[in-house]
Amino acid sequence: MIGIEDCLSEVMSIPGALDAILVEPISGMAILAEGLPDSARSAAGLTETFRAALEGIALASPEGTVRIGDMIITTETSHHLIRPIEMVFDGPLLICLRLDLERSNLALARRRLGTIADQLMAK
Repeated sequence: MIGIEDCLSEVMSIPGALDAILVEPISGMAILAEGLPDSARSAAGLTETFRAALEGIALASPEGTVRIGDMIITTETSHHLIRPIEMVFDGPLLICLRLDLERSNLALARRRLGTIADQLMAK
């Protein structure tokens, strides 16, 4: 088990990590951030990205409701991993990690981020 305070340190230890942020997706507020010049702006943008994907996938899904396990967005210079987690007492959070495209292993990063999220949820 890890606490929220240790979560970003663990996330930033993933090889190729450039920056990371924990976001409360209902309000779009940053909880903790590392390596970001404007965490409030980043949190708002990531929240909107996640909401848009969730709504779009729900519309395209025959069931009408979906639960996103994680999202991967690749740009010309980086991978963005967004993983929603449901905290027992604190409600939903998003763990967002940006990785250097050249220096990261996407599969390893995705797996490590999942492990960190599981440890955080076990708290």
